Amino acid sequence: MNPSPLSVSRRAAISSLVAGSTLFRGIASELAHGADAVLGTDPLLSRPAHFPPRARSVIFLNMSGGVSHVDSFDYKPRLFEDHGKTYQVPQIMLQAFAANNRAAAKFFKRPDWNFAQHGRSGLWISDMFPHVAQCADELCVINSMRNSHADHFQATLGMHTGSVTFPRPSIGAWISYGLGTLNQNLPSFVVIAPNLPYAGTQVWSSDFLPGCHQGTLVSPGQEPIPNIRPRQSQSALQRIELDLTQAANRRHAQARGGDPLLDARIQSFETAFGMQMEGPEALDVSKESDETLRLYGLERGSTKGFAWQCLAARRLIERGVRFVELIDTGAGGNWDSHGNMADHGRLALNVDKPIAALLRDMRSRGLLDETLVVWTTEFGRTPFNSAKDAKGREHHAESFSTWMAGAGVKPGMNYGSSDEHGCAVAENEVHIHDFHATILHLMGLNHEALTFRHAGRDFRLTDVAGNVVHDILA
Repeated sequence: MNPSPLSVSRRAAISSLVAGSTLFRGIASELAHGADAVLGTDPLLSRPAHFPPRARSVIFLNMSGGVSHVDSFDYKPRLFEDHGKTYQVPQIMLQAFAANNRAAAKFFKRPDWNFAQHGRSGLWISDMFPHVAQCADELCVINSMRNSHADHFQATLGMHTGSVTFPRPSIGAWISYGLGTLNQNLPSFVVIAPNLPYAGTQVWSSDFLPGCHQGTLVSPGQEPIPNIRPRQSQSALQRIELDLTQAANRRHAQARGGDPLLDARIQSFETAFGMQMEGPEALDVSKESDETLRLYGLERGSTKGFAWQCLAARRLIERGVRFVELIDTGAGGNWDSHGNMADHGRLALNVDKPIAALLRDMRSRGLLDETLVVWTTEFGRTPFNSAKDAKGREHHAESFSTWMAGAGVKPGMNYGSSDEHGCAVAENEVHIHDFHATILHLMGLNHEALTFRHAGRDFRLTDVAGNVVHDILA
């Protein structure tokens, strides 16, 4: 009597395939008729939200290094008027300065860009972002953001995980865990970045959540995901081989009492197979029209730059990816303009037109009605500095700007405000916990109910804080 096809070891199964054993037909038959009990439940299956969502997906635009709020979206006329005047800096804001440069007396520095009102809404936006300014009536600008740390590593962690001290799952991983994927052949969470950001891979880590929810890194270039092209020309045969391998893998996992790392490794084979089927087409922009490429400012044939990232993000969202994060630079060569704010101009030139194109393109296709677009940075920059003639600005977590657009948020709106110089929040503070709670709410997730049991307690993205900012909801 032949042994049960699913009772053989992984090594024996592979050997039987290589040898052309008659076991293969039985294995294929059993896989086709109910091996689900062995293969287990797919943790990426789409799951219902806690309540009707306003958005089904998120595009998270992360400007690494700290974009100056007072040079971009937070217009402060008094900062122009009081340029060079002395300001006694509160102790908490001095932590961003070097230990030998923490004298309280600093000097206000005027913005390096001029501001104007834009659109029917009259939002104030600087000429650093002329293309985004033309989309003012789509934006809900928040000028009262606050982070809990003013160093890049910790602030980047905070913006992504809610924690500035300990590694935690990223917001994209939490959304994947809560809702699953809309397309079994693509990851639920994708990160497109040219370089590693501050905090490295922790930015898209699943940490203690099941490993299948961590972000899949895509790098702009000729091969965005290495080795994604299938070597096996017959996809049906490759599917049978994978099913056999996965069945043996599940038995292997069950015999070891449940190992999250092993489960993640097993799930990665399924994700990789799906990516081979749909990933290359999803990231191939060559079939986009000349008109679309011109809109983004992307040369035909180019696979680099933020324009390619934005267009790839739209294509991924169209195909059911839940959460796409775009990082414009990395841990170097970014918006961290200590020495000269002129760097902001160069960096804005890279992202301004593509971001505006993304908003317009998604609006024209009806995608903005079901997608939340978030633009953010880990903190702002000081409205003051140590010298009257200082050309740069330091880190500033006490008040900065972000914006949202699309599904579920009020368009053409400014929410919250900083004081007359942009130094501290004056009205309607939005802490990173509130920010995260609001994004989850728009996705139909209750931030207090989206929890995971780990190390004896229930963890959540917003820890023990966070309030949904209902005033910005449409």
